[in-house]
Amino acid sequence: MEKKPNLIKKANGQSMSTFIFFFLICFIVLLLHFFDFGGAKSGVSSLFISYYHSQDDVPARSCVLNVTDESSNVDPCSGRYIYVHNLPQRFNDDLLKNCRAIAKWNDVCWFVSNSGLGPKVEDPRGILSNGSWYSTYQFFLEPIFRARMKQYRCLTNDSSLASAIYVPFYAGLDVGRHLWGYNVSVRDALAHELAQWVSARPEWKRMWGRDHFVVGGRISWDYRRNIDNDSEWGNNFMNLPESKNMTLLSIESTLWTNEFAIPYPTYFHPSTILEVSQWQERMRNQNRKYLFSFVGAPRPKSKESIRSNLVEQCSQASNSSSTDTCFLLACRSGKNNKCNDPCEIIRVFQNSVFCLQPPGDSHTRRSTFDSILAGCIPVFFHPGSAYVQYLWYFPSNYTKYSVYIPEEDVRSRRVNIGHRLMSISSIEVEAMREEVIGMIPRIVYANPRNDGLPEFEDAFDVAIKGVLGRIEAIRRRISQGEDPSVGFSDWDSRKFDLPSVV
Repeated sequence: MEKKPNLIKKANGQSMSTFIFFFLICFIVLLLHFFDFGGAKSGVSSLFISYYHSQDDVPARSCVLNVTDESSNVDPCSGRYIYVHNLPQRFNDDLLKNCRAIAKWNDVCWFVSNSGLGPKVEDPRGILSNGSWYSTYQFFLEPIFRARMKQYRCLTNDSSLASAIYVPFYAGLDVGRHLWGYNVSVRDALAHELAQWVSARPEWKRMWGRDHFVVGGRISWDYRRNIDNDSEWGNNFMNLPESKNMTLLSIESTLWTNEFAIPYPTYFHPSTILEVSQWQERMRNQNRKYLFSFVGAPRPKSKESIRSNLVEQCSQASNSSSTDTCFLLACRSGKNNKCNDPCEIIRVFQNSVFCLQPPGDSHTRRSTFDSILAGCIPVFFHPGSAYVQYLWYFPSNYTKYSVYIPEEDVRSRRVNIGHRLMSISSIEVEAMREEVIGMIPRIVYANPRNDGLPEFEDAFDVAIKGVLGRIEAIRRRISQGEDPSVGFSDWDSRKFDLPSVV
């Protein structure tokens, strides 16, 4: 009798072969999905797709669909490419080389090292956590930002691909060297050259500069001189027609809508998320002996300043109480000024529950970011000190992370700061402190000298997201037939109004 073939065994063998074949194909495609092989990937992926489409006996699988929708070929830098203008060195590097001219009253050459971070802080008392602390000059944002930009993963040499154009002009270092004793022609010269250079480039004509951004390491008022009078302050860089078409990122913005504030450089420049989380945990567990503190100096020549009032209230609070209610670190000129010592400043703040942050020569202070870094809840007296400035960085509900006391209440002596702060419950204090500590990664600039990219989103990353979002919004308006100049660089008289809390 003729032996019949074992159809069940054959069918099982075919099913097993199909399963093994499909498993291998899926495994290879998944590898292609997760690892970028450049142009080779597209060719190999297409080969597998064609093979699957020709095999009628192979059922559709999710791994095949992921390839056919081209998700594996999506450019992770799409919408994020940045082109950096290769400026002549007189606009940036030469300013640093001539560092002795940057500040009239101080020799800042000491701070140029380590890509603008300055020398490492010596910390024999162990106040700081590790070796990621530097004596950083508060007006050196420009070289620090530029060094971080060199690490940005989506840089391009093809400006046609760029979503934004970065102009690495050291505007603050330029104006800072000419603030005292120079006529307006000298103060304005380099800024005018920069505007002419940038506007002559082919990239300018694409959006007439509205996709360009520049970083200023000083407050924006220093670039907003309105009249050509030698007695007036600053230069007129941001009043030039070309500058009005660019976005300015600076440590403090004015009332113009093409300016956005980003954090002052602090002393902490970590490289890893572990460094950040260890410091955050240390600040959570910190024993804080002072209810509040003030680090600063009075402004006796300013009738509007409330600093003398704060010094007085701090002294009275400490004298009238058996406990250490307030600590005053008075800033003075000279070599023995403890306010120039990062360890001393952080020591005071990490031992305080609240830190007073009044306006000084301008609305904002680097001290605000030093206090946040130390887990100290900031107390503000003017909306322009934080709430309307660092919109990309701070929670919109300012009551979550700070206390607001109108400066007029202090000036007219309608409020006792110690009593006001003691009225806040311990539960509220804990919640506010946790909010402040959670802000730390976003307000520090990661070490640009680190090998590779930082492991967390730092102040630079937040700024880039903000700029790209702003420029993309302008592009959408253009595509809808709207005039991109409307609202781009306008004077907003209500910008510094206290925002409402939702």
